[in-house]
Amino acid sequence: MSETIRRKKALSAGAKAAPSKTRGAKTPATRADFGEPIDGFFEKQPLHLRVILEELRRMVREVAPDSEASLKWGMPWFTVNGNMMCSLGGHKAHVNLVLVGPADAFSDPGGRLSGSGPNGRHLRLETIDDLPRSAVRGWLKTAARLARQR
Repeated sequence: MSETIRRKKALSAGAKAAPSKTRGAKTPATRADFGEPIDGFFEKQPLHLRVILEELRRMVREVAPDSEASLKWGMPWFTVNGNMMCSLGGHKAHVNLVLVGPADAFSDPGGRLSGSGPNGRHLRLETIDDLPRSAVRGWLKTAARLARQR
């Protein structure tokens, strides 16, 4: 039961309201799937995207066999030594590979990566033929190395 509902029930029963330390502050809701295994995520994806996602998962395991995976924010996240390495996002018409680390850490002479923020970059893929396997392996190696250094 949420704190708001408890307060309303207590007030309707005649209790005096205790001052709220978090009044006005919003706390994000906890996702029911947070920390769960990732297999269910893949099973729910349309076949044309699942092929891409499965290949990316295979590549992550190849590059970082010591990585661990679980759902966070509705997406599979891979961690190394407890530090975020990358995630896979499935959308209606594309897949995102999110690489965690400073934007300038990921060499991208082909200009395939998007994002320039301090926390990472991402690769958008619509078909398996769009997957630049050699570049992705290099980016995953960089993301794994950065995660191990944190």
